[in-house]
Amino acid sequence: MDWSPPDGNGVCTLRLDDPLRASLKGQRRLRRGAPQPLNLDAWPTDERQLLAGWVKRASDKAVRHDTLLRAAGPHRAMLADRLLDLLLRAGAIEIEECHERGHWWPRQLRFLDPAALRRVLGVPEPDADKNLWDQARQRCFTHPELDLAAQALDALPPARALARHGLLVALEAWQEQQRSGTWRDFSHFARGDTKQISDAEKTWLSSALSLDDFGISDHTPLLLVRLPTSVALSGGTWPLGLVPDFVALTPATINAMSAATGAPSAWRLVENRTSFERVARACGPAEAVLWLPGYPPSWWRRSVTRLLDLLPAPAWIACDPDPDGIAIALQAGQLWTAAGLVWQPWRMDPADFDSLPAKRPLSGRDQSLLDRLEVEAPLPPMLAALARTLRIQQLKGEQEGYL
Repeated sequence: MDWSPPDGNGVCTLRLDDPLRASLKGQRRLRRGAPQPLNLDAWPTDERQLLAGWVKRASDKAVRHDTLLRAAGPHRAMLADRLLDLLLRAGAIEIEECHERGHWWPRQLRFLDPAALRRVLGVPEPDADKNLWDQARQRCFTHPELDLAAQALDALPPARALARHGLLVALEAWQEQQRSGTWRDFSHFARGDTKQISDAEKTWLSSALSLDDFGISDHTPLLLVRLPTSVALSGGTWPLGLVPDFVALTPATINAMSAATGAPSAWRLVENRTSFERVARACGPAEAVLWLPGYPPSWWRRSVTRLLDLLPAPAWIACDPDPDGIAIALQAGQLWTAAGLVWQPWRMDPADFDSLPAKRPLSGRDQSLLDRLEVEAPLPPMLAALARTLRIQQLKGEQEGYL
């Protein structure tokens, strides 16, 4: 059986008559030989809406003509006929007809590329969320708590499961990058906006995970600092220089400081908490020591900026000898640069790294981060030397081993 030459509308006909099968007598298939583009953007709204309803869940399988007419309803019967004629002439559908009582009647039709029509009309693919969820749920998390939380998402509708799974993925990256902060910090990290995690999602995360282990706090954040300084508040003066090690200050307390006396000779920033406490107890009497909690959260940056307004001094920044440590030092140093103050790395040279009793292999993410750091901007000489050493040895470490 062959298709006929195209008629005046470009439509070809394939006869399905079979003398050995009476059921196929008087049947034919219509299809345009060379499909033409459909300018659906120029179609009237009613035609676009009807077509969108038809193709919402359409596949490449045939659908009965009367099924489409029922979907259109009696008030759109003429519109449906006109629309099917347009689609046939454009090559978007193939129609099968039967010959009865002297006329050809549409029996069933098939959309030749329903996905393309859905894209033009802005109709999502059927079961798109389910398909995406089927792919997402194959992911294995490195943290057991994240894996357990992900498994429980199967009980949710796919769209909600995808949204919450995305938070778990972001939480894994947050932990890998040694970040810490408030819900707003994590929301901005995960979704690019400080208020995009709903109360229901917060409740779910809080019940499914130990968020303190992931560096997300429901409580007021605290800036740990050793200051050889007296600060003025509305209720009087605090002689913080009398404290033998360090204090914890809330952002509100820091914002309330109106003046400070006894500016430090230098700021020493230390990333590792244990190392920070050691340095705070052993530093010189005129030095300030500040805990740097991984990648600087927004509240921490604001608080430190305020302290630098009151107590300007150069900075010495010590972070873990690894790619993240280099990135963290650069981010913290930007606060001093913005304040017109100098800063430099401290205890981050290759000799410190070589003195470590234990090291770990670089991961693929570490390699990618090193690549990015080395091309984004010139590194300070000490950090550039450390980056080369890490790449050559393919190892990284933690400052707690020597500081």
